Amino acid sequence: MSEGQVHLTVEGAIASVTFDRPEARNAMTWAMYEALVRICERLQGDASVRVVRFRGAGGQAFVAGTDIAQFQAFTGGEDGVAYERRIDACMALLESLPMPTVAVLEGWAIGGGLAIATACDFRIATPGTRLGVPIARTLGNCLSMANVARLVAALGRPRAERLLLLADLLGAEEALAAGFLLQIAPAEAMDQASDALCERLAALAPVTQQVSKQALNRLLRAQLPEAEDLIRRCYGSQDFREGVQAFVAKRPPAWRGR
Repeated sequence: MSEGQVHLTVEGAIASVTFDRPEARNAMTWAMYEALVRICERLQGDASVRVVRFRGAGGQAFVAGTDIAQFQAFTGGEDGVAYERRIDACMALLESLPMPTVAVLEGWAIGGGLAIATACDFRIATPGTRLGVPIARTLGNCLSMANVARLVAALGRPRAERLLLLADLLGAEEALAAGFLLQIAPAEAMDQASDALCERLAALAPVTQQVSKQALNRLLRAQLPEAEDLIRRCYGSQDFREGVQAFVAKRPPAWRGR
């Protein structure tokens, strides 16, 4: 499969970022994460952009996580720590964009895709959208403390536990009821719905939006505890290596708890 691309287009006050690897449900490669970082760095200083919209290509997925084949190169816990630092830096950059951000979810928003959506300010979705972090069933890895904090802030601890410990997936209706989604729109009406939301956001006071975002982000990060020991333990485990090998081989993993 291709390395994929992340595209940026700007029309007036609205920037649109598209994750473009539909043959792999837009699963993120290292190259795509690097492209996302460059785009966010460019947008940070662009005062003419008032809203940023994120969307997956193909209409079947927003982002179906990080491409798991890349984890085959990991040899121990330090690789996991370096990976989570890399993802944290990317998510922090996205989260800190001064203008409001909107994630348009169609289909799967899994793992890293859910992290990207959660780092955005608003989310709208199609009825068939599925959200989750099924790592307890698939890879046997873990999330960074910052990503866990975002999930808990956005969904509450009980639902975060369902995602992380039970490997549940949330449907659009439940995510709407939880306040995670702002709106559900049919696929054929998604362009109109996302345009309307972006235009509404672009018409409001930008300085108020900027300082309000910063205040909310500071609350989220206040006294965030250290967790690299947990990441090191998880990515250094035999279970993680088994999870990656089993996923690539398309067989069920045999968890051993070590």
